[in-house]
Amino acid sequence: MQVKDIMCTDVKTCKEDTPIKDIATMMCFHKFSGLPVVDDDNNVIGIISEKDILSSMFPDMKEIIESGAKADFEEMENDYTGVLDKTVGDLMTKAVASVPADMPILRAASTMWLRKFRRIPVTDNNKLVGIISLGDVHQSVFQNSLLSNKS
Repeated sequence: MQVKDIMCTDVKTCKEDTPIKDIATMMCFHKFSGLPVVDDDNNVIGIISEKDILSSMFPDMKEIIESGAKADFEEMENDYTGVLDKTVGDLMTKAVASVPADMPILRAASTMWLRKFRRIPVTDNNKLVGIISLGDVHQSVFQNSLLSNKS
């Protein structure tokens, strides 16, 4: 089975100039953990994730350890409003991994596993055509297993 057989083609995306406040709202209310960032031609130029947003609140831990200072995590939490004033381009991950639609699903899953991703964009010449998650792969393999056992 190939990625194109199970990928989701109705993908929510955002642009580089989208305010983080809009993305955080979408993530919190619609339970998205991340979105592909595309340009006007639908080329994937990045990924914005909850991890990107939250990690922007953390201090440089190496700096804190070397200086002997203590991290005030409660104060960092109060600084969240400053994060909301940023744009996707400020926080997104620019080095984007993707998979082609004709890749076998277990190979795509191994790519996600190796990179510690839960989902990955599906592209054709860097144009976004879909997205696939580990859950999609698992569900497909499970369903095929059930069908095989009925035969």
